[in-house]
This record gives sequence, C-alpha cells and structure tokens, in this order.
Amino acid sequence: MTESRFPVHCPIEVRFRDCDMMGHVNNAVYLTYLEIARFAYWRAAGLDRVAGEVSYILARVEIDYRAQAEVGEVLDVAAGVTGIGRSSFSMAFEIRNPAGRLVAAAKSVQVAYDYGARAPVPVPDAVRARIAEFEGKQYSSSV
Repeated sequence: MTESRFPVHCPIEVRFRDCDMMGHVNNAVYLTYLEIARFAYWRAAGLDRVAGEVSYILARVEIDYRAQAEVGEVLDVAAGVTGIGRSSFSMAFEIRNPAGRLVAAAKSVQVAYDYGARAPVPVPDAVRARIAEFEGKQYSSSV
C-alpha cells in the first residue's frame, strides 16, 4: 500500500498496559488502535457533522501481524476507506513502528445500523459524498 491510500495518520504511543508478559503489544490491543484510527478518520473527514442519527457497527475485522511493537514506541496507524456499499463501508489500515517497519495490516467493514429496528440501513448519501470528497475517489456500489 502506498502512502496516498491513507489520508489519515494517527500516532499512538504504546503504553505499558498494552503489552503482554513477553514485552510486546498484545494482539487484542490492536483492535483498540484501529478503533482510535477509525474515530480519527471520522473527525478528519468531517463525518461527525454529516452523519446524523445513523449509527455504525463493526461487522468484520481482519489483522495480519507482521512485527512486534514495544512499550514507548509511537506507532503510526494509517487509515483509509477502500469501498462503500449499500449499507456498509470498508477500511484498510497499516500500523508502522518509528523505523517505518510494518507492524500490522488490517481491514474492517462497518455497517450503517438502526438500533431501534435492529437492522442495517443504507449509508446516507451525505456520508457517502463526504467520504468520496475526503478520499478524492469514486467508489463502486458494493463492498
């Protein structure tokens, strides 16, 4: 993946509590790092101003671990939207250590969701348009 695929870069310092007995970041903690990056993306794209009453749930996440990260390192968590479907959008992430080494690569799928109806709903046109504008891309209609 190239830098241009990631419009958002979120620095995250590895805390002592993030590490396991082996002294490196526990695999489950990476989900929190991705969540922080998704929220940073949401704000950077201005989606907090156009989202309205639609909620989003995490439907799928896939992480490939490539290298260890250790306490005190400031990781760069890069995020970008890779596709928008009828009721979902997909994201890609890269986590790199201070030397630029790939620590983890991830993908996720978020679904627009109506908690009252307990059902997926279409991604609002305003959200779809804002993501396309922020990314500077056109997206196909399926994820």
